[in-house]
Order: sequence, then C-alpha cells, then structure tokens
Amino acid sequence: MRADRTTFHDSVLAVAAAVVSLSLFLVQDVDRLEARGLVVEGLRGPDALGGVLVLAACLPVAARRRWPLAGLCASLAPETLLSALGYGYGLGGVPALIMLYSVASCRGLATALGGLLVSLAVYAVGAAAGPVRTAHWSDHLMMAVVLAAVWGAGRSLRLRRAYQAELRDRAARLERAHAADTRAARAEERSRIARELHDVVAHHVSVMTVQAAAARRVLASDPEVAREALAAIEQTGRQAMSEMRDIVSVLRGDADAELGPQPGVRDLPALVEQMTEAGLPSRLSVEGEGGPLPAGVDLAAYRMVQEALTNSLRHAGPGASAVVTVRHRWCELDVRVVDDGRGGAAEPEEPGLGLVGISERVALCGGILSVGPKSGGGFEVRARFPLKDGS
Repeated sequence: MRADRTTFHDSVLAVAAAVVSLSLFLVQDVDRLEARGLVVEGLRGPDALGGVLVLAACLPVAARRRWPLAGLCASLAPETLLSALGYGYGLGGVPALIMLYSVASCRGLATALGGLLVSLAVYAVGAAAGPVRTAHWSDHLMMAVVLAAVWGAGRSLRLRRAYQAELRDRAARLERAHAADTRAARAEERSRIARELHDVVAHHVSVMTVQAAAARRVLASDPEVAREALAAIEQTGRQAMSEMRDIVSVLRGDADAELGPQPGVRDLPALVEQMTEAGLPSRLSVEGEGGPLPAGVDLAAYRMVQEALTNSLRHAGPGASAVVTVRHRWCELDVRVVDDGRGGAAEPEEPGLGLVGISERVALCGGILSVGPKSGGGFEVRARFPLKDGS
C-alpha cells in the first residue's frame, strides 16, 4: 500500500514537472532571452521534436525513488539533446533538479556526489555548446549554487531520516531492554516471595507435624504430655499465621501493615529452643564477636539454619540431635548446622524447594554453600558469607 501511494505521488510530480517545463519551452523566444542580457546565436524555435524531448526529460521523475541515479542520467540526456539541437540550454532543468534532489536524498554519499558532478558537467557542456550564452560568469556561478543547494537539501533530508530511524531503533531497543528488566525483576520478586512463603510455611508445618505425631503416640498413655504437644502445635500455628499475615499485608501494600524487623542471627537462640521442644535436641555455639551484619546476610543466615534444622527434624530420625555453629571471622560469617542422624539416608534424591531457596539466598549474598552427608554419619549444611570491611 505504501509503495503504491509513493508511486502515485511521484507520477503526479512528473506530470507537474512536465507542465512547468513545457510551458517554459513554449514561451521562450529570442527577444525575451536578449532582454535578459543573454547572447543568442541560431536559437531554434519551439516545435514538436523539442516538446517531445522536454516531456522525455520529465518521465524519469515518476520513478525517482526507485532508480534515482539512472533517472537523473535519463533526464539529463534529453536536456543535452535540446542544447545540441539548438533549442537552448536549461529547458529541461526542472526535472533534472528534481532528480538531483532524489539522488541526494535516497542514495549514499558517493552516489549523491556522482549525481552532482554529472549535473554540473552536463550544465557546463550545454553552456559552452548551446545557442544561448551569457556574458557574465556570475550567472554560471549562480546556477552552480542552485545545483549545490538542491543537492544539499536532499542530503539534509537523508541525514534527518537516518537520524530519526536511529532514534526509533534506539527507542525500540530501550523498550525491549526495559521489558526484559521488568520480566527479570518480576521473576526475582516471585522467587523472593516463594522463598519467604516456603521458609515460613514449611518450617512451622514440619514442626506441627512432628508435634502432632508425638501427641498421637502418647495420647492414651500420657495425656498431660499430649496436651503440652497440642498447646505447642497451637502456638506454632498462631505464629505461622501471624508471619503469613505480615507477608500478605506487605504484598498487598497495606499502609497499616505491621512491618517488624526480619529475623536474623540474634533470633537463633529462640529457633534452637523451638526445635528442641519439637523433638530435635539442638545446641547453639557462637564463636567470635561480630558487629552488625548486613540485612541480607543476617536474614539468609537465619533462614539457612531454619531450613537445615527443619530438614534434620524431618529426616534425621529418632534420637538425633543437631548443633548450630556460628563463627564470626574477619570479613566472613561462617554458619554450620550438623546433625548426627541417618546421614546419607536422610538426603533426598532431588534437592527440595528449601535447599533451592537456601542456595539462592547464599548466592545473592555472594556466599558459598555446601550440603551433604558426613563421612562418619550425620548431615551437614554450611554456608560462608563474605563481609565487607570486617562488618
């Protein structure tokens, strides 16, 4: 559709150029030229042959965007014949100027310069060999300036088009990059939400499951212990609901949401005590004195210990215990969770979502995670987090 519209416009322009050129050709006479200070020698009057040549010079205008340089040469050929046959020079100048502008605006610099040189050469030949001459060199200079101005206008349009195309391409690239960044940010946010929900739900549900199993086993023989287990289940459930409510409030953007501090290494004693009450005797050992930890490292260390103890509670087996060791070193935080349970038998065939979440958290902090059974039995989860400036 666009090609058809362009061809139609060029055809209309060719007709307009033919009307103007033919009008100039028909009104030209010796007296008019001499009144302008030109020297006329053997000028041939307007006739059918000259009219045909004038129209032939205008025909290439209809295809000026498809074949601009060839069209320029095809337009200059009848103009040269007009001068050679004595009809004067410059009569076909209107289509020639249009074609020169088209070459400059539609082709590269080398081709455009070639078109300008051809136009100047044809003008020079017509001025020297034609029947009409001027006694003032300024007239030739003026014609050269006109040709250069038309050529410059075409080049300016081409450069502007190229600049606009570059702007559109740059805007498209920026839009694609923005869309990719948005998708990456959304994916990262989904991963973060999934990690938080898993850490909250999986830990509390695992603790509740173990406590419920213990209550069921002693329900008939020791109702008092069963009641304590049920009370612990109730407390754990309320805590889980409270944490989930906080997360959902933040996700919904509630202005009244209670934004408490995220858990960190300072909360490990309470976590170890909770796991001990749930049936996994646990002990916490802290070595060294460290300053305030970065928020990301602090949360990642707590979640790692939480997930490791939860896995030990589920897989280590009856009678197992766990030791949590936190070492504050220069420029490093070393966190280690070891149990003395079934070791390799406790390791799942495929990493669960909890271990995947731990790996992502540690990687985001630039740390190193190692997970696997110990050679003498038991299972170990260890993470080393780099710290800047020893903080």
